[in-house]
Amino acid sequence: MYEVIYMKADYEPWWAFEGWEEFIMEKAEFDQEDQARLFLEKKLTELRRKFPKEEMRNDKYWAFWSVKEQCYCESCEDDLQIFHGIIFNIK
Repeated sequence: MYEVIYMKADYEPWWAFEGWEEFIMEKAEFDQEDQARLFLEKKLTELRRKFPKEEMRNDKYWAFWSVKEQCYCESCEDDLQIFHGIIFNIK
């Protein structure tokens, strides 16, 4: 089984902090690797068109962002960057 997860949070997807699942915006599961990779490439292309910044780690995590998209954190009294993350899992 293969899954492609799209998440939106104030940290990159490779950190996977406790409760990270709450930030999942979309999750797609596939039995065939080729179908999963096709969907993955489609999502990556969409995000590359929307966001100027990108970083990838371990061939399974991608983070996209724009410095214009931030949120205010009351507890830390600072602006936090918003990241759009993709996770490619093989189960």
